[in-house]
Amino acid sequence: MNFIDTHSHIYLSDFDEDRSLVVEDALKVGVQKILLPNVDSGTIDSMLRLSQSFPDNCFPMMGLHPTSVKENVEDELAIVEKLLKENTFIAIGEIGIDLYWDKTFFAEQEEAFRFQVGLAKKYNLPIVIHSRNSFEELFFLLDELYTPELKGVFHCFTGTEMQAHKIINDYGFKLGIGGVLTFKNSGLDEQIKNIDIKHLLLETDAPYLAPVPYRGKRNQPAYIPIIAQKLADIKGISIEEIAEITTQNAKELFNLK
Repeated sequence: MNFIDTHSHIYLSDFDEDRSLVVEDALKVGVQKILLPNVDSGTIDSMLRLSQSFPDNCFPMMGLHPTSVKENVEDELAIVEKLLKENTFIAIGEIGIDLYWDKTFFAEQEEAFRFQVGLAKKYNLPIVIHSRNSFEELFFLLDELYTPELKGVFHCFTGTEMQAHKIINDYGFKLGIGGVLTFKNSGLDEQIKNIDIKHLLLETDAPYLAPVPYRGKRNQPAYIPIIAQKLADIKGISIEEIAEITTQNAKELFNLK
């Protein structure tokens, strides 16, 4: 079985002591590719070093995370744009709106999202969307910005079945499914049980949101099979089929060989 972890931050300091081992552990359980969404200018160097160390396994994205949108947003976006001209990335991400912690820079988050969607269209890259407490705000923006060439995924999907159908039917985007699926009271299993697997991607969001039985501990790409098995149980099919379909979904969205 081959898997793709479509969203992992293993370039962060949480993995400074054992980063190579984490990649090797992932490879041992069939996670052949690990996609790396950027956060801000402070994470670019470590992300690119990792992708250069494992060029066949780790693939970088470029973008400005909504929680990093502050007073210096224009400077940060200029760096994103500059690097897109100079390097090869598989997506614009992660981008979006986060209204969970602080709404101070909501207007700036909106403008940063608009700008980065424009970059995605310019460079013909998919977008990876962060949507914490902000589905309706993002729908409002996407209803305006969406054009048929725009592709993407709502990473760490935790919305309702109705929201899932809007994402799929109105925009043709994928849903990123991670460790939350294994949480006892998340309810995510009920919300996606009627969603066709062809619309789903697997992800960890490492080091965050580790699946049961590792909940509360550091997440890592090697836990993707746990999420896959839970999804297989919900769908009543084999984990092999989950691996095959979600891997193909990821290859098509991110143009992976």
